[in-house]
Amino acid sequence: QVQLVESGGGLVQAGGSLRLSCAASGSIFSINAMGWYRQAPGHERELVARITRSGSTNYADSVKGRFTISRDNAKNTVYLQMNSLKPEDTADYYCKIDGSLIPGKQFSSWGQGTQVTVSS
Repeated sequence: QVQLVESGGGLVQAGGSLRLSCAASGSIFSINAMGWYRQAPGHERELVARITRSGSTNYADSVKGRFTISRDNAKNTVYLQMNSLKPEDTADYYCKIDGSLIPGKQFSSWGQGTQVTVSS
């Protein structure tokens, strides 16, 4: 089993910053891609940022230049540094981690979500 624990959400004024963290634990053999998604009320869940094991990243156009995803492989943790936050960034943010429990047995797990609210 894999457990993901997210932290770092909260209320911030427009222009402010927040840093989200997501730590994975359990019988993990390896972690491949790690990502952050968000879902605003009345909207579908969307990809915010993703990082591969080698460090390659991709971002949603709406957050490029403002958000930075990073990972600490030794700690099985992924981070999302969010700067210059806008009210439209308000959403529940979820981490997603893909990896393997043993060679050949893949898993894909979601965090419980952390709320980010940006006031204007």
